[in-house]
Amino acid sequence: MKVAALCLPLLLGACGTKQAVGKDKVVTSSSTSNSESRVQQDESVQKLSFVQKVSDNQVYVKNITGNMDFTITMGSKEISVPGNLKMRKDEVIRIQLNAPLLGFEVGRLEFTPKYVLIVDRIHKEYIKADYNQVDFLKKQGVNFYSLQALFWNQLLLPGTDKVSESDLKKFDADMSGSGESVPVTFKQGNMSYSWTANRSTGRINQADVNYKTSGSSSTLHIDYSNFKNVGVKSFPATQKLRFVTDATQKKQEFRIVLDMNEVKTDSKWDAETVVSDKYEKVSPEDVLGKIMNM
Repeated sequence: MKVAALCLPLLLGACGTKQAVGKDKVVTSSSTSNSESRVQQDESVQKLSFVQKVSDNQVYVKNITGNMDFTITMGSKEISVPGNLKMRKDEVIRIQLNAPLLGFEVGRLEFTPKYVLIVDRIHKEYIKADYNQVDFLKKQGVNFYSLQALFWNQLLLPGTDKVSESDLKKFDADMSGSGESVPVTFKQGNMSYSWTANRSTGRINQADVNYKTSGSSSTLHIDYSNFKNVGVKSFPATQKLRFVTDATQKKQEFRIVLDMNEVKTDSKWDAETVVSDKYEKVSPEDVLGKIMNM
């Protein structure tokens, strides 16, 4: 097209028949441009339609609860215990860990919009701090709503409490492949997000979050599986998380598996944990260490 444009003045300076040919080329060029524009519009509509399908898969219930098996691995140390997962939309994400066989609670990890709470019932200690006070979370730019979206198997936009219909155009979907997996991506500053969704259903099967600066990097990968029916939607009863970071004093990697035996929508439980006065409040600096020592 660029060659035709450069030759056009020479063609116009020639005889009348050549001038007519030049005009024909301009029309052809315009027609091609319109065709390319329509293709781009069709691709944009296709991408937005798929992102909408992915967004529509999220469950709309207020509560998700259930018994589970919890496993955390950090270095050579691995802990596997029974427990419970209780989540109330926009209020709390609670992981309760129980003593094997005995059944009583030994620890609790809780996220709310305002604070992080870790209760160690064996040593009668607890951490309660907002997200800016926990250095590890602050460096990752983590807040409650981003964690909630990951636990609830849905798209997220950093700095917002939910993804609205008008926000969907901010995501990109690579529809060019022929397989069943379609990556949906979003990037903002040092953070990049990617969800791998099924082409046919729009169901999210994997999520990746990457944080990278000149001085540190962190990656979170989640595999979602074992989907259970929750009304007309479905929820991943098994979630496998792998987190690697060098934002702490040394590089650390840990893996968490949440394997729910059931997925219920029970609402008869208190969203706020009240810690006994007999418990000692400790520094929030070593959050990971506290979890591993519960």
